[in-house]
Amino acid sequence: MLFNNPVNRKILEIPLVQIRPRRNPIRRIYSRDKLVELAGSIEKNGIIQPLTVRKADNMEFELISGERRLRAAAMCGYVTVPCMIVSCTDEQANVFSLTENLQRSNMNFFEEAEILNNIISHSDITKQELALQIGQRPSFISDKLEILDLGYEERNIILKSHLTERHAKAILKITDKIERRIVLSEIIENNMNVSQSEEYINNILKNSKLQRQKNQHHKAVIKDIRIFENTINHAVDTMRDSGIPAIKIQTENEDFIEYVVKIPKLTNGHNDGLTA
Repeated sequence: MLFNNPVNRKILEIPLVQIRPRRNPIRRIYSRDKLVELAGSIEKNGIIQPLTVRKADNMEFELISGERRLRAAAMCGYVTVPCMIVSCTDEQANVFSLTENLQRSNMNFFEEAEILNNIISHSDITKQELALQIGQRPSFISDKLEILDLGYEERNIILKSHLTERHAKAILKITDKIERRIVLSEIIENNMNVSQSEEYINNILKNSKLQRQKNQHHKAVIKDIRIFENTINHAVDTMRDSGIPAIKIQTENEDFIEYVVKIPKLTNGHNDGLTA
């Protein structure tokens, strides 16, 4: 695990003006109400958990984790904050920040997925390695990233409606975006729990599959009918080429297609109604 070497750790009171934010912060949106709540706690109890920083240029320190504490401390009028100074690479800093953020209870599942995606995108670490770093099973990262296939509007609707991550994964089974929005609205309007939502979506997918099979069968029947029609047309054309004035009459209604082929009878070696 990262930062296990005590030689790399040192806690100091560092002025807020010397701490600069990360270039690619893990989190970008912070609840004002939550910051006010944290500021109240800090004002009463102080900063219990130090921020984590690393040395940068010009007597500055780069923040690795603890931006909420830093902002709340500034709201309380703090001039300095306790910081644990570590020596680490960019990749280690990313993983450390990720781990701390994932352990916070106020983070929604889309933010967790965004954080994981951010780490994968900005480092050479693989999904499997990242999962091991944060103590999760190898498939954890892929499972989390899956929900990012939902659009931002869909994510906002899911969060505002207090749906769960399992709701989000179930909704993803609907690939058509318009149909997905309709399904999402139905789930919300009917206040479906996860099991009800999954059953509802599975029924939609089952019916869609049956409809596709029905359409395929219908197309196959139409294809067969065309083959038969071509066969009839070919037979009529062959008779006409042979001097027999065959006539094909085709009628069609809702229930069936009718083909009638009229062939004049031959009398004395001649066709009725025709001159030799």
